[in-house]
Amino acid sequence: MGSSNDYIHIVMVPFMAHGHLIPFLALAKQIHHQTGFNIAIANTPLNIQYLRSTLGGNPIPGIHFLELQFNSSDHGLPPNTENTENLSLDLIGKFFASSVYLKTPFYNLLEDIVKKQCTPPLCVIADVFFGWAVDVANSLNTINIAFSTGGAYGTLAYVSLWTNLPHRRTDNAEFNVPGFPDRCKFHVSQLHEFLRKADGTDLWSKFMQPQILSSFKSFGWLCNTVEEIEPFGLDLLRKYIKSPVWSIGPLLPKSWLINSSAPASVRQHAGKEPGTSPEKCVQWLDMHSDDSVLYISFGSQNTISPSQMMELATGLEKAGKPFVWVIRPPLGFDLKAEFKPDWLPEGFGDRMSRNNQGLLVKNWAPQLEILSHRSTGAFLSHCGWNSMMESLSQGVKIIGWPLAAEQAYNSKMLVEEMGVAVELTRGVRSSISSDKVKEVIEMVMGKKGKGRDMKRKAQEIAEHIMAAVKDEGNEKGSSIKALDDFVSTITTARK
Repeated sequence: MGSSNDYIHIVMVPFMAHGHLIPFLALAKQIHHQTGFNIAIANTPLNIQYLRSTLGGNPIPGIHFLELQFNSSDHGLPPNTENTENLSLDLIGKFFASSVYLKTPFYNLLEDIVKKQCTPPLCVIADVFFGWAVDVANSLNTINIAFSTGGAYGTLAYVSLWTNLPHRRTDNAEFNVPGFPDRCKFHVSQLHEFLRKADGTDLWSKFMQPQILSSFKSFGWLCNTVEEIEPFGLDLLRKYIKSPVWSIGPLLPKSWLINSSAPASVRQHAGKEPGTSPEKCVQWLDMHSDDSVLYISFGSQNTISPSQMMELATGLEKAGKPFVWVIRPPLGFDLKAEFKPDWLPEGFGDRMSRNNQGLLVKNWAPQLEILSHRSTGAFLSHCGWNSMMESLSQGVKIIGWPLAAEQAYNSKMLVEEMGVAVELTRGVRSSISSDKVKEVIEMVMGKKGKGRDMKRKAQEIAEHIMAAVKDEGNEKGSSIKALDDFVSTITTARK
């Protein structure tokens, strides 16, 4: 295809959540870097503004941002609600349902592109939640590629659970999920409340089922994972959807995968202002010995209950291990509000600061800097896939506390298939004791037994990830080859 300045080769349409927007932008950069293709990312105005902000005033020639009109007030949502950030749980279902109204503006946008360049783009790359894009692409003589921002195992569990609702067919707490072998039993506590209650007629089912089933009709799928670290999950996913699946991950800044002293330009890759400067975090980590620090973060949109927060803090103090904790208000409070010391044990912050045991970071931390630091030994995480890829790329073992979406299935896979994680608890309703927190931290951070085995496995996975993105002369890693194969497939599909 001619790579003239104005020809759009690929049009992308991510779901409106930061955990989807960021990997889509990273994928656009990766494809553009490898092919020189012009790529357009279509989304609502505020999300386009957010994506531009993550580039820090350095636009990338060849990556274009196109706006889709969307008025949240038309759908019973607060004004200017264009992504899931800070959206209360009761509104999230309504927000998902409203996203189908992007179909018409997207069709019009794609039709304009086709008219302007007299030929359709090579393909549309749409979020798995945007199954409607398959019809739009087909009707304008191009193809749709579904992109899952999660891993293969977690993606398959998520789509199969929603489209089959297997837990509704049994009274047992444990059950099998279509697409998985019998040995992979799932538990009802791993299902988010929305999914647990779903019966096919509720708001969530009415959105998820048609969108996912339509995504199955895509020409192929892209997955943000690595062939060598998820052979089992990828094999299951390919057999289930019966389409090509290209594993092109991890979608992380290249400099982090080559060496951990990455340039400052990638520091703001998530487009957020850190609650504590990256320099201060690094200085604090520098004071501690190798593999001694526990990093704690529940992602940009999650928090835990007040009682869980209290027990976690008490357990951290009992364990006595140094930690960096990204704290935000507990469940039931405004996540954007000022953090109050009385959500933690009395005097906790002062004691942790005085004896250098803990660094409390408000709201957001420079996660890749922390995970790539020599002193970081483990990550207590919600098991969101972007965070898991960051952690595994640096060989950091995981303590899982899954909270939403497909996080519990990621945690299950990290524990059962990879052996790099231990699950502390799951969800915001679980009761957790400070003694259990202490026990799990000591086991995972330990230099012997299970802790040592987990570290070895995490380092092996980091090596696989590093090898997958190698691109030196004739030496190409599996993720580079997969992207090459994807490009040649979509180019020939149109001939």
